[in-house]
Amino acid sequence: MVAAILVALNMRPAVTSVAAVLDDAARVLGLGPIEVTVLAALPVIAFGASAPIGPRLARSFGAERVLLWSMLTLAVALLLRVLVPVLLLRVLVPVLLLPGTFLAGAAIMAAGTLLPQYLKSIRATGLQVGLSSMSFGVGAALGAAVVVPVSTLTGGDVRVPWGLWAGLAVLAAVPLLVRLQVRGRDARTGSKPTLRFTRASVTTIVLLTAVFSLQAMLYFAVTAWMPQFLASHGHGTAERGGLLSWFSVAGFVPTLLIPLLTSRPQVLRWVAPALGALIAAGLCALFLAQPSEVVWVVGGLGAVQSAAFGLAIALIVSMSADPVTAGVVSAIAQGAGYAVAGIGSLLIGLLHSGTGRWAPSFAVMVAVALVLSAVTAYAIRRPRVSLT
Repeated sequence: MVAAILVALNMRPAVTSVAAVLDDAARVLGLGPIEVTVLAALPVIAFGASAPIGPRLARSFGAERVLLWSMLTLAVALLLRVLVPVLLLRVLVPVLLLPGTFLAGAAIMAAGTLLPQYLKSIRATGLQVGLSSMSFGVGAALGAAVVVPVSTLTGGDVRVPWGLWAGLAVLAAVPLLVRLQVRGRDARTGSKPTLRFTRASVTTIVLLTAVFSLQAMLYFAVTAWMPQFLASHGHGTAERGGLLSWFSVAGFVPTLLIPLLTSRPQVLRWVAPALGALIAAGLCALFLAQPSEVVWVVGGLGAVQSAAFGLAIALIVSMSADPVTAGVVSAIAQGAGYAVAGIGSLLIGLLHSGTGRWAPSFAVMVAVALVLSAVTAYAIRRPRVSLT
């Protein structure tokens, strides 16, 4: 469980620490507009492109061994993108920064898709799944909160706080290495199991993928465009940053508690669909909120959106009959989910740019949230999936 929590903590800081200081990064590293755009988009691109890697490797070498490789690769990638000699900065930044960022995203995705499989293999309880899911949000908040103070202490050099997260990746590798040494040869999977897809299992996987995709789209759209929405309503830079951090922090407890409901079908049958409706209500409240109400509305929206993420992860674990199935379902759901999230978030932004108004963008997000509610209500009634 220590390994699962530490791996989960590594899933967001490498991304949020970059997003928080993109302007400073362009100045310090001498990046042009195109390089900045690519730097911001690369992690999501890497997420979608590398989703199948983790489960495929795990079928040959075991989930724990691949998680260990992912954390060590993440550490190397984070160091690769920041350890650039000052005298050769202009030459090596595009060569090392962008591939290093892509490699970091691929390592994160490989580990992220394997976490449900790993949690299934250690027979994690609902509370333990919640702790792992909550750690995603903790890592995201840490990444955004630490980067500005540390870069200020180092004279505005963003490479220092970016590189610090390599230490967290190495720390996550330690319990995995210990576990592998204790288990020895048993940590290997032995032979590759043959996967069997039936019409029922495909239907359930499609529904779980839809749940993950829709909640991810809403999350990325809100986190990407909420600062601009708040700016258009007169909120200053510091206030916007604080509200974005509060959006993540408010979700800690709901993300922890929601997975507990997956073992209580009668409660889950009401609560799971309600999350989509609550997200829709929260989006409407944010659009209509007065300045004095924004902090409470953002907190409530962050709580229900984080709960939806926790539910999506918990459903992948609980509705998979075995660890191998959990890995495959996770790869499909998260791979498609992050692709939908990236495209959907972009379209929401383009809709605002094209119309010059926020109302159409919010209307689309509210509609997506209501669809999420309906899909979730159907998905939780499906039987468990077994592909082996």
